[in-house]
Amino acid sequence: MTSAAQWAEEGDDALAAFPAALSGVQIGYARVSTKGQNLDRQIAALTECGCAKIFADKKSGKNAEREELWKALEYARPGDTIVVPSLDRLGRSIQDLIAIVGGLRKRGIGFRSLHEALDTTTPGGRLVFHVFAALAEFIRELIVQGTHEGIAAARARGERLGRPPAMDAEQIRHARSMLTDPEASISSIAKLLGVSRTTIYKYVPELRAGHRPGVATAPRAELERP
Repeated sequence: MTSAAQWAEEGDDALAAFPAALSGVQIGYARVSTKGQNLDRQIAALTECGCAKIFADKKSGKNAEREELWKALEYARPGDTIVVPSLDRLGRSIQDLIAIVGGLRKRGIGFRSLHEALDTTTPGGRLVFHVFAALAEFIRELIVQGTHEGIAAARARGERLGRPPAMDAEQIRHARSMLTDPEASISSIAKLLGVSRTTIYKYVPELRAGHRPGVATAPRAELERP
């Protein structure tokens, strides 16, 4: 993700004009979520605003394989401007949007969104994206901080972290109790407790050695008699 902090580290003025000179063309990008939806309105808006070439996808914004978007980004040259009908047509999230616009910025390519009237070729538009980037970074840091604080608080309370155990103490006690019955099979006990045979073996480790709790094991010689 291209953040405000990263721009500052690169010595890039977030409000500096980009592209420095609007020498190129406007390239439109339209998108609808399904093949059944119509692109006509978006294409008409892009054509009316002066787009010389328009790319269009019929895929969900969550789909990373938006072939026409990548074609549009590759087609653009320094001095050009990418134009979309609205911000949600371009990015799947604010992070995705900032990353794409940040990539255009580095290449000297402008960006416009018609519905939101955002234009990175103007000082106001650049300021909005600068704020977007800073806000996204701030939210990410808050989430990380909150996660760390939550884990620390849970540990202080003595709570177990991670996945809950497959069998609790009460189930283990029931399993041991039922295993004292030589007629009860491990499979039937596992089914009764709603776990697998592997889980029974894991939580009653003495079973791995062939010993069942409370059940006497006959001498090997006796077991081998015809």
